[in-house]
Amino acid sequence: MGKTKYSAKYKTEIVLELLREEEQIGALAAKHKLHPNLLRNWRKEFLGKAPMIFDESRQKQENNAAKREMQEEKDELLKTVGQLTLERDWLKKKSVEIFGPDYEKKFSKKPF
Repeated sequence: MGKTKYSAKYKTEIVLELLREEEQIGALAAKHKLHPNLLRNWRKEFLGKAPMIFDESRQKQENNAAKREMQEEKDELLKTVGQLTLERDWLKKKSVEIFGPDYEKKFSKKPF
């Protein structure tokens, strides 16, 4: 029998409900059709990772990684724009050589 995957959002909602202590763990588990040990494990994991939310060095690392990723994407896009500009300029030059300086008039569509 395969394991059921629960989304992080679902787990968080359940754990927050558990932490409010409005219901006992057994009642909450029965309400959501989950095993109480599963809820205990989720709560333990949640509380164990909670300090990371306020860890400034981790946040700085994530921000730096995001900035690097954005810079890499920007560099790639600029490279593509440069390549396309070169191709366009080459095509214009060849069009003038082959069809003459007024080549655009020869190929522009005229309205009906």
